Formats: sequence, structure tokens, C-alpha cells
Amino acid sequence: MVRKDRILYFRTMKYLLAAFILLTGSFVSAQNSFLDNQRVYPRVASAVKSKEDSLKKQFAAAHLSWPVKDMYVRSFKYDSQLEVWVRNHKNEPYKLFKTYKICALSGTLGPKRIEGDYQVPEGFYYINEFNPKSMYHLALGLNYPNASDKLLSDSVKPGSDIYIHGSCITVGCIPIQNNQIEELYILASYARNQGQDFIPVHIYPVRFSNERSQEYLSRNSKEDKDYQKFSTRLKEVYDYFESHRKLPLISVNKKGEYTMFER
Repeated sequence: MVRKDRILYFRTMKYLLAAFILLTGSFVSAQNSFLDNQRVYPRVASAVKSKEDSLKKQFAAAHLSWPVKDMYVRSFKYDSQLEVWVRNHKNEPYKLFKTYKICALSGTLGPKRIEGDYQVPEGFYYINEFNPKSMYHLALGLNYPNASDKLLSDSVKPGSDIYIHGSCITVGCIPIQNNQIEELYILASYARNQGQDFIPVHIYPVRFSNERSQEYLSRNSKEDKDYQKFSTRLKEVYDYFESHRKLPLISVNKKGEYTMFER
């Protein structure tokens, strides 16, 4: 009986050890799976090969740790700029890493409200899709329509498929040059791989701190009280970030209006 018990014991330990190794290996694989999966695609692999070393050096020069752990993107329609902000730790303020020029624009100032209006949305979004095979080189999808859009936009056809992408053409998205989307795509992929599931993207009509841009917004919203109220809510978040270099909490009330809470 003793011999049989010992054989059973060793067999059990063998199976437990094998299971532990399998689970550990699966955990490590899961940790790296997103970035590894992205690198399978030729455009992403080529972008990493050509851009990663330069990005590492730029991070070092900016006294930032590589790889990016937390990032935030904000875009200004009238000013045609897209900013990338990063930080090493979540309790640190964001630091501006780079500003890209938005190279094409469709529509006018104002939020997107219906499919086919060619409007670039305005509001608070996050990256919810990585498209390594986009017809516009590489593309990062945004969660339009968000909770606010679903209440304020057309209930049947609010529109969809809003991206930050390359190829410098647009029918309602945010286009930048191919070499720029390659950098942004790599940064977002690393942030996602580091555990940032929701990379915020804020889209503003203008840079509110720019007097000329603010005047343009005022002229174009003079007869539209609803848009004045909407853009004022956006400005509250912009001002908070300018003062604190961190993001406030943003919710949507029953009317579809954005509501900001300080952290």
C-alpha cells in the first residue's frame, strides 16, 4: 500500500507541476499577446522596425520611460493639430510628447449628428480598434457614437467608422501622414500592451487658448445656442487639463450633456 501511495503521490505532483507550467506560460503569453499579434501584420512589423529605435531615443530625450505606459490624444479641428501626451505613471501629470499636423479636414465646426454629414465628431472618446490592414495604411478606431452621441444624434443612422488614420484623405475621420500614423500606432499598441485598455481621445472644435481660434468659434456659433452650450462643456475639460495636466472624470447626463468632475 505504501508503494502504491508513493507512486500516486508522485504522479499527482507531476500533473500539478505540468499544469502550473502550462498556466504560467499562458499568463506570460497573454501579457505579450496584443503586441505580438500586431507584429504579425506586415505594415506594423515594418513600422516597428523603422520607427521603434527613433521613438526610444525621443522618449529618452524627453526623460520618459520606454515603452509608453499611459497616453492621451487630443485633436483640434480648426487648428488642424493632433497632440500625443504621455506619462510614466498614472499619478504623474501628462507631458506633451509630439504634435502632428492633421493634413485634411471634412465638414465644419460642430459635432457629428447623422450618417453621411462628413462631420468629424467633437467630444470625448477612446481608441476601441486597431486596424493594421486599413485601406488608409494604418488606422485607430474611435468609439463613436459614444453615450452622448447616442442620445443627441440621429437614432437610426448616427454614423460610425471614425478613425485616426494615414493616407491624408478623409470623409469625416482624422487623417495624418503615413509616417506619423506609424508612430502613433506603435505608441498606442505599446500602451495597450502595457494594460491601458482605454486610450482617451478628446476632439475639440478649436484650441480654446488660441485667441484667433476662439474668435472663429464664437463667430460660427453666434446663432446656435445649443452648440454654444455644447462647446462650453468641452472647454471646461480643456481648461481643467491645461491647469492640472491630468484628465477629469467625464460623465453623460440624461440629456446627453457632458458633465465634468474634478479628480
